[in-house]
Amino acid sequence: MKSFFIGNMEVKLPVIQGGMGVGVSLSGLASAVANEGGIGVISCAGLGLIHKGHGNFIKSSIWGLKEELRLAREKTTGIIGVNIMVALSNFADMARTAIEEKADVIFAGAGLPLDLPSYRTVDSKTKLVPIVSSARASKIICEKWYNNYGYLPDAIVVEGPKAGGHLGFKKEQIDDNLYSLEQIIPEVIETVALYKEIKTISVIAAGGISSGGDIYRFIEMGASAVQMGTIFVTTDECDASEAFKQVYLTAKEDDLMIINSPVGMPGRAIKGEFLKRVSEGLEIPKTCPVHCIKTCDYTKSPYCIMKALFNAAKGDMRKGYAFAGVNAHLAQKISSVKEVVCRLKEEFTLVEKRTLFTMGLSHEL
Repeated sequence: MKSFFIGNMEVKLPVIQGGMGVGVSLSGLASAVANEGGIGVISCAGLGLIHKGHGNFIKSSIWGLKEELRLAREKTTGIIGVNIMVALSNFADMARTAIEEKADVIFAGAGLPLDLPSYRTVDSKTKLVPIVSSARASKIICEKWYNNYGYLPDAIVVEGPKAGGHLGFKKEQIDDNLYSLEQIIPEVIETVALYKEIKTISVIAAGGISSGGDIYRFIEMGASAVQMGTIFVTTDECDASEAFKQVYLTAKEDDLMIINSPVGMPGRAIKGEFLKRVSEGLEIPKTCPVHCIKTCDYTKSPYCIMKALFNAAKGDMRKGYAFAGVNAHLAQKISSVKEVVCRLKEEFTLVEKRTLFTMGLSHEL
């Protein structure tokens, strides 16, 4: 596997660990991935619950992000990113804090981060990377950023419909090949090529990528790197509880389901008792303690997503559920991040050698 660049920052391993909230990817997982040469990512979602006690939810979220970045830096000299959902009501606070604390990268999705460059400071070195689900979204972001701020994305993550968590697709598009990652990646590569005289924008493939063979395939397609989340949940260093990880280990392929999220997007999750209760209308919230999502109206919401994800990450699966990518059922055991990365490298090399051998035979024939 070759290194790649996000802006002027070289990344030795072309793997970004996807940001997973609430409390699934914090400093523990992020630093472990960074130590292997990839980009470790801290999720901002729910930091105000995880680090409560520092004032209100907003203040606790800011303190929590600072603390997680500090803890990560104690464990690694590698690259640490921050994932911020655009749908968060405290998006602006999280973006400002990440830049002030000199996070290496901000990944922003679950909405179009059209004003993200506005939070940059004169001395800011934090790279800005939007997460999109279409070439159209990448075109809009590039145009808005360049016209309004004279800035272009340092890279773009393209997340397909096989991803875990919130999906940037309508339900009927999720299983439609016209919206597959394989279809979208070349379209986004073509879009960013329009700006190559100004800036080289790396394209990162995400969603349903679960092996070194997958990494090889998307890099051959023109992607510079991949983003992987699900594969890192069943690791020793993942910040979620053991009970949460066991849900992945026992999941079968038909346990993966598409749900309607209070965020206003469909999402992919693992079936369980809590989601059954949601479908029966038994988890409707009576109040909204933090107003964490801009688009969520608790009077119309089927449940409180922040509490549900927080409870699940702590291990109370009766009061929450696990988001997961389409290949979550492939998890067999708890491994270290180092073991996962070694396996990915071995798989990548094997597929690469097979491909070159086949090409050699074809040439001889």
